[in-house]
Amino acid sequence: MNRTSVGTKLYWGVMAVFMLFAVSFIVFQHDREKRYKIDVLDTRLQDYNEHMAEVLSINKNMSEKNIDKYVKSHYEQDLRVTLIDMKGRVFYDNKYKNYSSLENHLGRNEIKEALKHGEGYDIDRKSSTLGQKYFYSATCFPQQKFIIRSALPYNNSLAKMLQTDQHYLWFALVAMFLLTILLYRFTHRLGMNIMKLRTFADRADHNESLETEDLVAFPSDELGEIAEKIIKLYKRLQHTKKEQNILKRQLTQNIAHELKTPVASIQGYLETILDNPKTNEAIKQQFLERCYAQAQRLTSLLRDISTLNRLDDASEMLTDFEKVDISQIVANIQKETALQMEENDMCLVNKLPDNIIIPGNHSLLYSVFRNLTDNAIAYAGKGTTVTISAEEENSKWHFTFADNGTGVPYEHLKRLFERFYRVDKGRSRKMGGTGLGLAIVKNAVLLHGGTISVRNAEEGGLVFTFTLKK
Repeated sequence: MNRTSVGTKLYWGVMAVFMLFAVSFIVFQHDREKRYKIDVLDTRLQDYNEHMAEVLSINKNMSEKNIDKYVKSHYEQDLRVTLIDMKGRVFYDNKYKNYSSLENHLGRNEIKEALKHGEGYDIDRKSSTLGQKYFYSATCFPQQKFIIRSALPYNNSLAKMLQTDQHYLWFALVAMFLLTILLYRFTHRLGMNIMKLRTFADRADHNESLETEDLVAFPSDELGEIAEKIIKLYKRLQHTKKEQNILKRQLTQNIAHELKTPVASIQGYLETILDNPKTNEAIKQQFLERCYAQAQRLTSLLRDISTLNRLDDASEMLTDFEKVDISQIVANIQKETALQMEENDMCLVNKLPDNIIIPGNHSLLYSVFRNLTDNAIAYAGKGTTVTISAEEENSKWHFTFADNGTGVPYEHLKRLFERFYRVDKGRSRKMGGTGLGLAIVKNAVLLHGGTISVRNAEEGGLVFTFTLKK
C-alpha cells in the first residue's frame, strides 16, 4: 500500500502555511507602503497649507492678485490652492477664477475630514471644474474661519511617486525559493530516518537480522542520531539475556568464593585437630571456637543469599505484607545491639516518633534497620554516635540513619549497595561481614515503594536517607 510519507506531508503543509504568510505579507506591505507614501505627500501639502495660513494671518487684507503672486513664487508650478469658508463656499482658487460657478464644497471628502478632524485628504478624484484628477489635502483653520486646500495633479509623475516599491516582492520570492530548498532537504532527511525506522521495526517484529547496510548509516542530524541510538539500544537489549547469564555466573562465582573462605577455615582447623590428637585442650578449644565463628559467618551468608533470592522474586514477597510498627522494630534492635554498642563505646540515639505504622514485610523491614545498625557498628568506629530520625511528608516516611564516624571515600559511595562489594575487603571479612547487608537494605526499600541514597556528612560519617510508603 502506497502511503504519503511524513516528510512529504510536512513539506507541503509547511509550504502551504508559508505561501499563506507570504501572500498576507505582500498584501500588508503593499498597503503599508502605499499608505506611508500617501502620508508623506499629505504631510507636504499640509505644510503648504500651514505656510499659506501664516501668510494670510499676517497680511489680512492681502489682495487676490498678491495671493496669486505669492502662490506662484513660493509653491510648485502645478500646485492648486483653494480657499473655502466654513460654509463650503470657495472665495479663492489660483487655477479657476469663476467662483460663482463653483458648487458648494462641504460634500467633498477632504473638506468633511478637515471640518471633523482638522485635516483630510482625497486621492485620485477628478475635478469637476478643471476636468483633471487631483490629490487633495485640506486643513481647517477655525480661528481664521476658512479652509485651505492644496492639490497636485494626479498625473504619471505623481502616480509613479505613490507607487509601492517592488523590492520586498522580490525579497519574498527569494526567501520562498531558499525555504523550499532548505525545507526539502530537511523533509527528505526526515523521510529517510522514518523509512529506516520503519524498516527496523518490520525486521525486529519478524526477528530478522538488523546487521544490514540500510540500517547502518543515518543522516547526520538530531533525528538521525536518535534513530541510530534507538537501533543500537535495541541491539543492546537483544544481548541482555546473554549479559544476565554472565552476571549470574559472576554472582555464582562470588558466592562460591565467599562460601569457600569459611569452609576452608573450618576444614583447616578440624584437620589440624584430627592430625594432631595430642594437641592440648586449650588449643583445641581455640580452634573449635574459630570453627564455630566461621560456621556462624557461613550461616549469615546463606541467610543473606536466601533473603536476596526472595527479594528477586518480589511477587512472592508482596503477598506477605502486613501492618508493621517501625518504632517497635527500632526499639528492639536498640536493645539487641546494646551490648555491642557498649563494647565499642558507641551510642544509638533513637529520635523516631511513636507508632510509625507501615504496610510491608516485617522480616525485610527488620533487615533494613538491623543491617544499617550492624554496618554502623562494624565500620563507623569506636566512640561514635548513631542517630535514627524520621519525618512524615507526602504520604511517605522519610528516614535518616546517620553516624558521625569516619565515612567512606567518595569513589566508593555509588557502589555501597552492590552485592559483595566491600570498601575494605580484609577488614570486612575479619568483622564477619557478608558483603550483602546493604544490598538487602536497598532491595527491601525498593520493594516497599521507597528510594534510598547515601552520602558523607559534612562533619564526618555516613548518612543513609530512604523513604517508605505509608
